[in-house]
Amino acid sequence: MPFYSKRDLQFQLFENLQVLELTQFEHFKDHSAETFQMVIEAAAKIAETSLYPLLTEMDRDEPQLVNGKIRVHAGMKKIIRQFGEDGWINATFSYDEGGQQLPNTLHMAAGFIFQAANYSASVYPFLTTGAANLIRTFGNKELNEKFTPNMYSGKWQGTMALTEPDAGSSLSDLSTMAIPTEIKGIYKIKGQKIYISCGDHDACENVIHLMLARIQGAPLGVKGISLFVVPQKRVSNGESNDVLTEGVYHKMGYKGAPIAHLMIGSNDGCEGYLVGEANKGLAYMFQMMNEARVGVGMNAAAIGTAAYYASLAYAKERPQGRKIGEKDPSQPQVPIIQHADVKRMLLFQKSITEGSLSLLLYCSKLGDIAHTAEGLEKEEAALLLDFLTPIAKSYPSEMCCLTTSTAVQVLGGAGYTTDFPVEQYYREARIHPIHEGTTGIHGLDLLGRKAIMQEGKALKLFVSEISKAILQAKNIPAIKGHGEKLEKYLQRAQQTVGHLFTKAGKNHEAYLADATLFLEYTGILTIAWQWLKQAITAQEQLDLGNAENAFYQGKIMCLRYFFEYELVKMDALGKRLMAEDMPTLEMKEDWF
Repeated sequence: MPFYSKRDLQFQLFENLQVLELTQFEHFKDHSAETFQMVIEAAAKIAETSLYPLLTEMDRDEPQLVNGKIRVHAGMKKIIRQFGEDGWINATFSYDEGGQQLPNTLHMAAGFIFQAANYSASVYPFLTTGAANLIRTFGNKELNEKFTPNMYSGKWQGTMALTEPDAGSSLSDLSTMAIPTEIKGIYKIKGQKIYISCGDHDACENVIHLMLARIQGAPLGVKGISLFVVPQKRVSNGESNDVLTEGVYHKMGYKGAPIAHLMIGSNDGCEGYLVGEANKGLAYMFQMMNEARVGVGMNAAAIGTAAYYASLAYAKERPQGRKIGEKDPSQPQVPIIQHADVKRMLLFQKSITEGSLSLLLYCSKLGDIAHTAEGLEKEEAALLLDFLTPIAKSYPSEMCCLTTSTAVQVLGGAGYTTDFPVEQYYREARIHPIHEGTTGIHGLDLLGRKAIMQEGKALKLFVSEISKAILQAKNIPAIKGHGEKLEKYLQRAQQTVGHLFTKAGKNHEAYLADATLFLEYTGILTIAWQWLKQAITAQEQLDLGNAENAFYQGKIMCLRYFFEYELVKMDALGKRLMAEDMPTLEMKEDWF
């Protein structure tokens, strides 16, 4: 059963995104269409032969804590080593570090394939990529040489250890302590961490935690947070570093990857290595978190995509009922895909997942430009990416909870059983509105920070990019009307933002009270923009008489669907954002 579309990924990368433009930069000059295709084909092979076959097994045989160690599926050791040996973990790093200087856009596209095949299995190696990236970026040469080679090879697992029982989203309240020792740069670490993805398992030789802690005597709040490398086992002799696994959490989905509760320094024997400067840990960690946020959006889009293709295959094969007006019971039943409401459910899934994928790859390309370009091009790419990150994380995360639910609905009663994979996809999608900052946090980030930063420069860039696509569409007769429609919604959105800014001057709490709704509002506008861009690319091919008529017509129909069924939701959201009545502020606790 297909779990993604190879054709659509080709379209997204090479036709719509023009990813080959990245090879104009010195850093990526050794790459070409051929090397990019090799990456995509290699990812597909691993996904099809190693990851997808274990999808159901890893869900049923979830991790267990056995004698103080988390046991995971036996196939994971081979998979992690395969990712290491094939160079996936450090593919985006420089040649000097053994990497391939691969654009992150291609790495993300490969990740999309892995995640659609088996989300749980895909998590292990790419967590290590993020952790190693922090060490190589902010750590000294000694730390780099001590830890990253075995992380790149897949022998050692990397993690991001932030959350504590009393410090989730509010990291300023973390209490894990770091006590200086006689050796410069080495500290005794003491505390506990919860919900640590891949925080312990038996498919690797060591686990390397990138951990936030507060040096004894450091300021309270975010200004006193430092970043440490805390290995589970000491590198010098392989003995315990007093990082003990207290428990493993059992989740509703994403069960194949363990989530650990760690006790650190219970016997005063945990050593951690300071990364970079003291008290700058949160700033360092945000590098990994911001990259991970776009990654979370991609995870959601991948799972939503897999659910869509599972429900599409079922709809083509499942006979049920007859078309409206055909009452003769002697006539054969028709496949359910011929029913308008089933088409609606499939169009909903396709429009959300392919629209989200378009945005996420676009954000990845912005990241590559921000890392390699110079001057104004670099500055604007970084600024636009910063603005789009909360949208790219949250819109796919929230909406793919709905699309995977819709996939279950397409299958009806069969979808609610474990005989089909859609119920697993439905469960696995639900983590993403929580991972790497809840949707509410990102709403506050978008409206409270990103929309006003640099006197609204990022917001102006966002409007400018949408306006470019609108102008382009107006010159294509077949989709001119959609360009004009989006232009009207963009103008209304600008009026809504102006109203909110006015509200901010009067009552900041009221300004931010509906920030999550503003995030949803902006997300719909953003995906509509992405669909207009895809439709421009598709219509140009149709106008040239391209033989792949069905594929491109599917793109145009998704544009029509999204504008008719999803874009119009901005009307109700906009009305709410313009309103003055604030029941969420006036509601009192005892009234609940």
